[in-house]
Amino acid sequence: MNENTSRFSRLRQIPPAVWALGFVSLLMDISSEIIHALLPVYLVTVLGASMLTVGFIEGIAEATASITKVFSGALSDWLGKRKFLAVLGYGLAAFTKPIFPLASSVSWLVAARFIDRIGKGIRGAPRDALLADIAPTHLRGASFGLRQSLDTVGAFLGPALAVGLMWLTANNFQTVFWFAVIPAFLAVGLLLFAVHEPERPPGLRKVRSPLSRAELKRLGPAYWWVVGIAVVFSIARFSEAFLILRAQAVGLPLVLVPLVLVLMNFVYAIAAYPAGVLSDNTNRITVLGVGFGLLVAADLVLAFTGGIAGVAVGVALWGLHMGFTQGLLATLIADTAPPELRGTAFGIFNLLVGLALLVASVLAGALWDSIGSQATFLAGAAFTALALAGLAATRRIAPTVGEAPKSG
Repeated sequence: MNENTSRFSRLRQIPPAVWALGFVSLLMDISSEIIHALLPVYLVTVLGASMLTVGFIEGIAEATASITKVFSGALSDWLGKRKFLAVLGYGLAAFTKPIFPLASSVSWLVAARFIDRIGKGIRGAPRDALLADIAPTHLRGASFGLRQSLDTVGAFLGPALAVGLMWLTANNFQTVFWFAVIPAFLAVGLLLFAVHEPERPPGLRKVRSPLSRAELKRLGPAYWWVVGIAVVFSIARFSEAFLILRAQAVGLPLVLVPLVLVLMNFVYAIAAYPAGVLSDNTNRITVLGVGFGLLVAADLVLAFTGGIAGVAVGVALWGLHMGFTQGLLATLIADTAPPELRGTAFGIFNLLVGLALLVASVLAGALWDSIGSQATFLAGAAFTALALAGLAATRRIAPTVGEAPKSG
């Protein structure tokens, strides 16, 4: 009873602006995922695009987002303002949404997807830095966990709504795409009116060249150590598309395949906030180590299981590891980066992790094709073990990283 009371008390202590940022993420994710769940099928079946075109569009889109994050984060440090860039990023994404139902050719959809991802790149690092600026130090893990939970709720509500809306509209893509416009503009409105950026502390150093060698050195060894661990870990955490392929391989009917991501994101959403709270009360490195261990368990189950029930357990463990790691890694970046360089810190972190995920998915695909699915998941477990070794060395190399923050 006391533990539950404490947890709800913590929720009440989290600033309203943090809640608002979480619901902004939820609404925009619902909008984006409704479109993204249907876009590949729409491109191929309605507009006659090839699978190569679909791959090209997705590759360019994600690379654009990753690269843009670095510059938007640095710009937010240079300006000393973060909300403007977050609004710009979310606004760009919202204003591209009507293009999807109106587009009459593949080129229009390429442009819309490109601008949408630029918007994601612009908003990502400034939003995370803004969240770190708003959240009290002793509630930072809970705050990042809450935003991650709400964001992930949008990630599984979006595809579920897409399925329901396609059924209700008799597979009318344009009508469903128009529905996706509504939550996108609600997200921008919520950000504009419900999130107020805190005043810049008067003694905070002004950053003139955030991406210069001198400023990057100021990020400090503890920050770079956390980034290095995150990069190695991200090579272990390849695309969730391989979870879907594994489920298909053990006999899951095609019509039920979306349930793989629904299950993963459901577990992810309910785990992220409690994991953040736990990290505020104990050592963050310990909690992160639990998350890494959960990924090893997920990989081993997925490597050696032979049925749908086993894959379901592996997918649930995968979602649990996401809840124990994604918000927590962002929290550690906020903990270790100087306040005036948080935008730059999140931008570099997001870029390097994004590139690592690209390498991970290519490697996973190559292993799957040449050796088999078991090799893919065992390689993931091996890279996670390597990241765990780096985590274990943290206490020696950066002993203060991950210590439970003090309230007040």
